[in-house]
Amino acid sequence: MNEENTHFENPIDDDSITDRPDSLAYPHHRGSLPVIPTKSGEVKIKALGAMHYQTNQQLGQIKEQISMLVNQASEIQKRVEISEQIYGAEIKFKPEIMHTYHLYNKSAEESLLSLIGPKQWGRKGAPYDFVASVKLLGDHTWEIVS
Repeated sequence: MNEENTHFENPIDDDSITDRPDSLAYPHHRGSLPVIPTKSGEVKIKALGAMHYQTNQQLGQIKEQISMLVNQASEIQKRVEISEQIYGAEIKFKPEIMHTYHLYNKSAEESLLSLIGPKQWGRKGAPYDFVASVKLLGDHTWEIVS
């Protein structure tokens, strides 16, 4: 035989073959898990979509919390305004904690705190403009009942 015919050159790169197939970074036989190449950017697009979904969900929760805090602050502000108006009003009795009273405007500058509700004045109705029914709380602020 001719020496040229007997010399075989392996076309596979020496770095891609091994006598220990378990050390290969890719599947090496038919039963291995397939490595399927993905379209360029598909993984990034899916990851970005998931990231946007999560962050939007968290931002939505924060917006709900902010809205709740704004509502609480608004209610406290209303209580302060009513309390200031009541303590500037004419009061002819000693208010008791956790009792309901009724606030009226006698004029633009004068207010009245009364024991009589807006529907208890009789046929003629209240002689003053009804503002709110209020309850005195333990911290001496007033809660608007109606």
